[in-house]
This record gives sequence, C-alpha cells and structure tokens, in this order.
Amino acid sequence: METKDLMEKAVRFHGHICPGLAMGVLAAKYVLEHGSKYSHDEELVVVVENDNCSVDALQVILGTTYGKGNLIHNDYGKNNYNFYDRNNKKAVKLALKASIFKNKKLTRDEKIQILMNSKPEDIFNIYDIKFDPPGMAESEDSSPCEICGELTMSSRLMFYNDSDICVPCYKKLRSE
Repeated sequence: METKDLMEKAVRFHGHICPGLAMGVLAAKYVLEHGSKYSHDEELVVVVENDNCSVDALQVILGTTYGKGNLIHNDYGKNNYNFYDRNNKKAVKLALKASIFKNKKLTRDEKIQILMNSKPEDIFNIYDIKFDPPGMAESEDSSPCEICGELTMSSRLMFYNDSDICVPCYKKLRSE
C-alpha cells in the first residue's frame, strides 16, 4: 500500500494535509503492513496519547473510532500510539522519534515532505508491548440526572446529597 494513497483517503476525511495527518498515515501504514486489517468492529484497538490530526488518519484508515470503543484517548500530549490486534493477539507501540526533524526549523510543507518520503520505521521507535488491550466497549442503560433531567449513562452518574446527578451538575454544585 502506498503512503500517497493512504494520505489521499485521510485528507478526504480530515479536510487538509498537515504533518500530524502524515504521522497518523505512517502509523496506520505500519500496522497494516504488519498483519492488522481495517477494524469493522473492535478487532483492532488503538490507545492514542494525543488529540492531534494524526488521530483522524487512524480513524479513517484503520476503522478505530470513539463511537465503536476501539479508539481510546489518553491526553498525555505525546505522539505515541499503542495498537492491540485482538485477531492475532499482538500489540505494538509506535513513539515518534525525537530526532525526526533533526532540530531544524522547517516549514510545514518541508515537514510534510520529509514525512511523506519516510517509512514508518524512520520516524517511529517501535516496540512490541504486552498484549493487554482495554476491555470491549459496553452498552449501558441511561438514567436521567435528577437536576438537569438529561439522560446519562448510569455508570457515569454520581450519587451526591441523596441524588443521582451527572458530572456537569456535580461540578456546578461543588463550585457554588
């Protein structure tokens, strides 16, 4: 599979080309080239450590989405991606190399060009990690918050002052 073709697919979804999207394309390319397939359900799970443009590439190329529960976000501000393939019971971590741009001041277009001409192994440190994927997504019943009345997943309601309330209402009560 060609990086250019994957990038075109990612750009159609994301809306523009940028270095972050290119990083996500290369991460997805690596996983696909090493035995994983597009995830129609939760066969493939990715735990990302950032909320940048790269995540959109993973969603559209690999089928890992928040809605299906096979895209987990840990907000650490790192370009790290942990992939868990439930079909082949393998797990791998890709971490962006600190030396990718060699501490040079580059334009956005220069960064994109470097990334598009790179192999995933050129830009990521790649580690086999323990196969210990997050649990499967669960469907839960919802109940109304006793303050605002909005339906809330039962497991997310908080019991406070003898009432089941949602997190925003709890925060508002605590700040008053």
